[in-house]
Amino acid sequence: MSFDTKQFKHVSYLWDEAEAAKLAGDEVALLIYRSNLLGADLRLTNYGGGNTSCKAIAKDPLTGADTEIMWIKGSGGDIGTLKRSGLAALYVDRLRNLKNIYRGVAYEDEMVELFNHCIYDLASKAPSIDTPLHGFLPFKHIDHLHPDAAIAIAAAKDGKKITQELFNGEIGWVEWKKPGFELGLQLKQCLDENPGIKGIMLGSHGLFTWGDTAYESYINTLEVIEKCAEYLEQNYGKKGPVFGGQKIQSLPEDQRKKQAAALAPILRGFCSSERSMIGHFTDDARVLEFINSHDLDRLAPLGTSCPDHFLRTKISPLVLDLKPEQDLSDVKAIKEQLAPAFEAYRKMYTDYYETCKHDNSPAIRDANPVIILYPGVGLFSFSKDKQTTRVAAEFYINAINVMKGAEAISEYTSLPRQEAFDIEYWLLEEAKLQRMPKPKALSGRIALITGSAGGIGKAIAKKFVEEGAVVILNDMNAERLAGAGEEFKKLYGKDSYTTAVLDVTNDSQIQEALEVAALAFGGVDLIVNNAGLSISKSIEDHTDKDWDLLYDVLVKGQFKITQAGVEIMRKQNIGGDIINIVSKNALVSGPNNAGYGSAKAAQLHLSRLNAAELGADKIRVNVVNPDAVISDSNIWAGGWAEGRAKAYGVKVEELPAYYAKRTLLNEIILPEDIANACFAFAGGLLNKSTGNVLNVDGGVAMAFVR
Repeated sequence: MSFDTKQFKHVSYLWDEAEAAKLAGDEVALLIYRSNLLGADLRLTNYGGGNTSCKAIAKDPLTGADTEIMWIKGSGGDIGTLKRSGLAALYVDRLRNLKNIYRGVAYEDEMVELFNHCIYDLASKAPSIDTPLHGFLPFKHIDHLHPDAAIAIAAAKDGKKITQELFNGEIGWVEWKKPGFELGLQLKQCLDENPGIKGIMLGSHGLFTWGDTAYESYINTLEVIEKCAEYLEQNYGKKGPVFGGQKIQSLPEDQRKKQAAALAPILRGFCSSERSMIGHFTDDARVLEFINSHDLDRLAPLGTSCPDHFLRTKISPLVLDLKPEQDLSDVKAIKEQLAPAFEAYRKMYTDYYETCKHDNSPAIRDANPVIILYPGVGLFSFSKDKQTTRVAAEFYINAINVMKGAEAISEYTSLPRQEAFDIEYWLLEEAKLQRMPKPKALSGRIALITGSAGGIGKAIAKKFVEEGAVVILNDMNAERLAGAGEEFKKLYGKDSYTTAVLDVTNDSQIQEALEVAALAFGGVDLIVNNAGLSISKSIEDHTDKDWDLLYDVLVKGQFKITQAGVEIMRKQNIGGDIINIVSKNALVSGPNNAGYGSAKAAQLHLSRLNAAELGADKIRVNVVNPDAVISDSNIWAGGWAEGRAKAYGVKVEELPAYYAKRTLLNEIILPEDIANACFAFAGGLLNKSTGNVLNVDGGVAMAFVR
């Protein structure tokens, strides 16, 4: 089996001889290099899935003797982003000697604690459950991946026979066994019985390949996966149309997005019955091919095969019985139609748990679906945060690929329910979950802060993301918004935010921004009305244009954003927060301020009115009153600073000090101070407060509310 690397069609050959040459002699560096290349191609393995290792000689720190050490991706890592700090390093001889005290498969979980006695590098990451799978094999470099093309064969009814024939005996076969000590011994046994093989297919699971050098392992891995993928490609359509052919037609793309945006908040509400979830939507062509097919009803309930798949996606998806073009405007009727489906899913999952549980099984987890399929429209996923829910959708696409391939060459088989349960509720998996950090105060919350590309709005958005929320950044200025997006991507990663151009006086942009929120995250439940402007003029200098602009942006804009946001929140029916950034000017009468001050007063009273109306929906409405927040503010880029300086008889550059000196605390107010006040309302400690006003002005006695 040998390929010209230029002829690869189904994998990406990324090896750079010059880069690799720089790492010559450092096997661990070459392991990381190879791992990152493999992880960069999602056709080879999924996020966080698979494992890579190398064995090399190092000095024993206690004896100084040359000793064989194995470096392997540590527990919970991802090979695509793997660094040296993400590796576990173990003495090979100690690891293999654990066979001498192994008490059998019923006790294999106790071996995991003993891995710690094999640690070579005390700064190691915790060794993963796959450690013995690599340790018992003699090869210097080993790749264990979850490529869809290989799993399709591994999950096929005739997978063992197909593997034997396709590779002429060069790839071994080990029947399904959950990862652990016993599977490591079975891999070694397979190698002993089939000397000279180039890899091993794990039934329903994945692929092991190897080499004596990093490059040999890399090219061997690519060649095996290429051969699997090419075999599938040659067989698509031979047995008949893929997935039994198309049953229904997809909506056009723009209509799919409209339907998904309208439905996502309703689905999010159902899926958030136990804890607030973040959503994701995709209408990827592979998804549409599956959900529009005749075989959807047969294959979807079977669930997935690869452990990595169903750990992320649950045992099976919920398929919606909705027509693609169904009118979703009657929210009550749609909820009544969908409620029985969610109740049935929760009962199915509870029955699965009760039937399969052991005496020491962890308590049942959230019984809501993770993957929801809407034929003709797309796939929704819901989980604790954006990365987890996005990756769940990616994993289900992997599962679709596996089903497609297995059906093309044989018949798809999923794991028996008990085997799946024993992975999902594995005590070692539960221990891993318990080690994860506790959720932050705003985890599972979706925030839209108007005018969040700079100043107070951006500070609030940063604070909310740091506390676990996802945010919809927005601004009228597309260039300024793009800059904020790049900043958030660099600081917090791509899953922390999305962006939408938004003028709060523009009805269509308001609707589009909330559709962006629904498609990206599933809805919205935390709105901060922050967008604003200031005009400081005397009565005689004020124009109708000035007046209308102030009231359109500050008052009508606050109302329209609130109105649109409340519609989404009511669809979700999980409560929410609206925080209005008003001003001390809502309470204080100052010179040259008739339009701005009265508009701020209107914002304040509108907040009270909204609080009174929305309490029954568990939607809280509160106000933060800042004063003189100059840093990074668009307000001060216009004529406001000059106007206020003139009104107070000081120079523009003297305004920060002037404002600070007139406060009781003699403090300059920063955007971060306003962000902290917003978090005080939204972070959970004040979740029984509504209709309140919090002044963040350094102490201006005239602005005291009472």
